[in-house]
Amino acid sequence: MTETLKLGIPKGSLQNSTIELFRRSGWKINVNGRSYFPDINDAAIDCTLCRAQEMAVYVESGTLDAGLTGKDWIAENNSDVRVVSDLVYSKVSARPARWVVAVASDSPVRKIEDLAGKKIATELLQYTRRYFAEKGIDVKIDYSWGATEAKVVSGLADAVVEITETESTIRAHGLRVIHEMMQTNTQLIANHAAWENLEKRKKIEQLSLLLKGALVAEKMVGLKMNVPESGLDKVVSLLPSLNAPTIARLYHSEWYSVETVVSSDTVRDLIPVLMENGAEGIIEYPLNKVL
Repeated sequence: MTETLKLGIPKGSLQNSTIELFRRSGWKINVNGRSYFPDINDAAIDCTLCRAQEMAVYVESGTLDAGLTGKDWIAENNSDVRVVSDLVYSKVSARPARWVVAVASDSPVRKIEDLAGKKIATELLQYTRRYFAEKGIDVKIDYSWGATEAKVVSGLADAVVEITETESTIRAHGLRVIHEMMQTNTQLIANHAAWENLEKRKKIEQLSLLLKGALVAEKMVGLKMNVPESGLDKVVSLLPSLNAPTIARLYHSEWYSVETVVSSDTVRDLIPVLMENGAEGIIEYPLNKVL
């Protein structure tokens, strides 16, 4: 009998982007109303919605076999879990987020040492306490239940420790960043006992492989074009490629079909140059996974 993998899906801000990542990886997750147990098109997986802040706790205890959560929340809970893979994605951008210390724009505080004796508000309570203690800076740290940036403006704190990707929200609240404490990204984690179970490990490794493949594909596109024999060497020399482009002669023709995978960031500059060198009928198409 197949053992079912108990998988935690982060509820909240990462929920939609996680479900979309799973879709591109080959798994369709359907959240039914307010249920905490989404359907998934894989009989070997049972899904549970769980706040990212609590995910590592449930994975460590064995309530869940595996789950997706932030590196920050693993550190916050000091959880003993196996990190299977880094998955850099978010609701805003495909880059790691940062936990930073921010103060009012007009504050005389310039570095974290200047916060000695002052009050800090944050949701990342335990990690922040350990961080400042290790640096020997005596501060009072209070838990923030939300709207953390507003704590400085309202006079409830002298500084905040908050997560940011673009700093736009921090600046919008009249704050400025004085220090970066850590970078964080989503990680696929597993319970140690589940990892030692060969059947469950195989499923976790499958998840890791295909989720990472979908994330790589986000930054890549496929290009296909027709190229005359006279311009083939020049066009091929212009093409960045994972290995080498696929080339096939067109039927009864002096033309070739050329196909490759390139970074999506290069396409807008690459296509005009390819056309200048004789490429025609260029097709750009999205990719689901690159492995």
